[in-house]
Amino acid sequence: MSALYDIAAPAKINLFLHVVGRMPNGYHALQSVFMLVDWCDRLHIETAVKSTITRLDLGPPMPPNDLCVQAATALQAASGVTMGAHITLDKRLPAQAGLGGGSSDAASTLMALNRLWQLHWPLERLLPIALKLGADVPFFLHGQSAWVEGVGERITPIDLPEAQFVIVKPAAGLDTALIFKDPDLKRDTDPATIFGFAAQGFGFGRNDLQPVAQKWCPEVTQALNWLTRLGLQARMTGSGSAVFALLPHDLEWPETPQGWQIQVCRNLKAHPLAAWAFGQD
Repeated sequence: MSALYDIAAPAKINLFLHVVGRMPNGYHALQSVFMLVDWCDRLHIETAVKSTITRLDLGPPMPPNDLCVQAATALQAASGVTMGAHITLDKRLPAQAGLGGGSSDAASTLMALNRLWQLHWPLERLLPIALKLGADVPFFLHGQSAWVEGVGERITPIDLPEAQFVIVKPAAGLDTALIFKDPDLKRDTDPATIFGFAAQGFGFGRNDLQPVAQKWCPEVTQALNWLTRLGLQARMTGSGSAVFALLPHDLEWPETPQGWQIQVCRNLKAHPLAAWAFGQD
């Protein structure tokens, strides 16, 4: 018998993001702290007796690069399960923002189907599938804020104090590949340590991608300045174009430029699906 489930897929903020070198395969070596926040996409997943996997809000035909369908298909192939799934995505997180929305959708699909298809796989068995889907997907599978290194595969969970943040997404978006290909990108930041981050907290480091993003997208600078004028210390998350700031107290928000999105959110101690997906509820 099929059942319909409402699944959360939370965004992430990069509290800092340093590019510390290049790997032999050409990928950039990164250091960052990824923090889960309570701004979420919603996935509605219905299990199916037949092996068909669909995105009901998109098809047919299915776009070949849809991460939810890719995640479900990869898990189905790896596990040999004969069941399928019908997925509907209620997209609330903006695209090309540096918030990890697509990666989070993929991770939540893996987590949900691990439970709904009764696979009961441990985290370690899902991680290779996650990494093939995208560099940020393993972080979301781990289910809590983390110190992240390499291309996103080296993950050390950390505890962060509860806090409130504001995220501002300008109308324009940014292509991650464009940022990493830019010759002006700083690629030799000295490696940092978790101890160094812990000593400074939310104000640690910088985002090495931010200057290049500001060159390509003037709205990033406008959003940073908008938050700075409110007395907040602003920084870009990921490859942009969204920027964020710690929000120590509530504010009256002035009028924003047309097409901008503002979201006040709190960080999450744990992914909403983590315990349920891995049978710990």
